[in-house]
Parts: sequence; C-alpha cells; structure tokens
Amino acid sequence: MFIAMNRFKIMPGEEGAFEEVWRTRESHLESVPGFKTFHLLRGAKTDEYTLYASHSVWASRQAFEDWTKSEAFRMAHRSAGDRKPLYLGHPQLETFESVNLC
Repeated sequence: MFIAMNRFKIMPGEEGAFEEVWRTRESHLESVPGFKTFHLLRGAKTDEYTLYASHSVWASRQAFEDWTKSEAFRMAHRSAGDRKPLYLGHPQLETFESVNLC
C-alpha cells in the first residue's frame, strides 16, 4: 500500500470555496489502475490558515507514479492554477509506503 498526501494552507474564510472545488471536480481517479480510495481531510485552524490534506491510497508507489504521468492526472489538474487566491503557498506533497511487520 502507498499513501500520497498533499497539505494545503487555505486562507481564512475560503474554506467553503476550497471544499466546493474538491466536491465538484472531476478527479478521474476511479478509472486509474492501482487507485484504492481518496479523502479530503480538514485539519487545524489558525489565525493565518486552515490546514487541509488530500489523502489518496494506492496499491503501490508505481501505481501512484504512473497516475502522475497520465492523461487522467493532467485532466484532473488542468485548472488547478485558477484557484490561487484560496491557497497560502504551494501544496506540500508527503508520501508513505506501508511497512510489512509480519
């Protein structure tokens, strides 16, 4: 299992608009080989921002990397730059591989 998370700092008062972007976007993930599940997580709120994380689970690192090079990825992210007024800085990508303890 492989997990990819992007952390977003969202400007105060823009949380609803940010969530709507995710609610209405066409992710194209369901058709991607190796994709398992996706969640948008709302985190801590400060005076400067509200923290969010996109959390996707993949069968493997290779499945995730293949998706990032695919037409489905380009289609899902084609208008990402249109929403800059919502964000404070760029998203921060974090990736994790499952550790087999058995």
